[in-house]
Amino acid sequence: MSDFSLEQLLGGISPETFLAEYWQKKPLLVRQALPGFGDWLDRESLSELALRDDAESRLVRFTRGQCLLDHGPFEADDLAGLPKKNWSLLVSGVNHFLPEGDALLHSFDFIPLARLDDLMVSFAPSGGGVGPHFDSYDVFLIQGQGRRRWEISAQDDLEIMDGAPLRILKRFHPEQSWELEPGDMLYLPPQYAHNGVALNDCMTWSVGFRVPTAEDMVGNFLNYLQDNLKPAGLYSDPDLKRQRHPAEIPATMLDQVAAMLKAIRWDKNLVEDFLGGYLSEPKSHIFFDPPERPLKAAAFTKTVAKQGLRLDPRSQLLFRGHTFYMNGERVVSSPDALTTLQSLADHRHLPPTPIVEPVLPILLEWYVAGYLLPGTAR
Repeated sequence: MSDFSLEQLLGGISPETFLAEYWQKKPLLVRQALPGFGDWLDRESLSELALRDDAESRLVRFTRGQCLLDHGPFEADDLAGLPKKNWSLLVSGVNHFLPEGDALLHSFDFIPLARLDDLMVSFAPSGGGVGPHFDSYDVFLIQGQGRRRWEISAQDDLEIMDGAPLRILKRFHPEQSWELEPGDMLYLPPQYAHNGVALNDCMTWSVGFRVPTAEDMVGNFLNYLQDNLKPAGLYSDPDLKRQRHPAEIPATMLDQVAAMLKAIRWDKNLVEDFLGGYLSEPKSHIFFDPPERPLKAAAFTKTVAKQGLRLDPRSQLLFRGHTFYMNGERVVSSPDALTTLQSLADHRHLPPTPIVEPVLPILLEWYVAGYLLPGTAR
């Protein structure tokens, strides 16, 4: 992924211009954003990923006007007898399994990594698609092998069909239409209605971005507060009075509990720690593989000095100031380790270099946990 520039990827505009004029505002079609793209995966390879229990996969079929959705992991027989038309196989998190996919995903790191989600790849024969729909997140749709027709609409009517297993629009009024060839790319902002239909056997690579709902963030933050705030005191009512209805909740109790809850406070540092853990926490199906025979500190230091190291593709390392968040875990860096850890977080690898002492315990702990791997290439 080193033979193209960001301006080529974005059709001749700079990342700054894209963010100012297109990001979350309007679509962008780029012809030949990735010339020669499309041969990293084929149908068989994608089907093999769909059999894995550590990959998220879905099979969408349209039969007699009905949309059918099945979730993986699949058995080989499930995918062997599929018809010649009108279905799609989708596998999320392909960047965890395919080095080129991981490099492609991180070609978009001009957008903060805290927003980057994963790379999904879909295969569809002629007529295959998932129906007209909209996403709640930004997405870059990159055409691999084959051809696909995309229709899009800025319509406000986003009513969903009743009973459908996917968020298929009840009404779709396309305003623009393009046929994408291998290497073409279409960016769509959130809530933009679109429908992609395969014109022949084709694969589409989707770079998606994380958009947590307010409900999810608030719920997780309240759980975080429960674990990290320990208010003092007990409920007490020394001035309790007899009341007419024993079953009625006393007004004094309501006032006292309201005062206790109102006293709960959090500052920006607490929000920062919550957000770092929340955004870097692995998805529930992701597990790491610690080395069976981990290197000791001296051997680890020599290996990194010769080979460098890299983040496991499943790892998420974010930071704010001197505080780092690796896969949901919080680590505070010393000033001497800061530059090294920032470089690792930004570039997801460190070149062969001697490790300074302040950073060694941190890197060694992450290596033993399976979050880091020796070497700079997979």
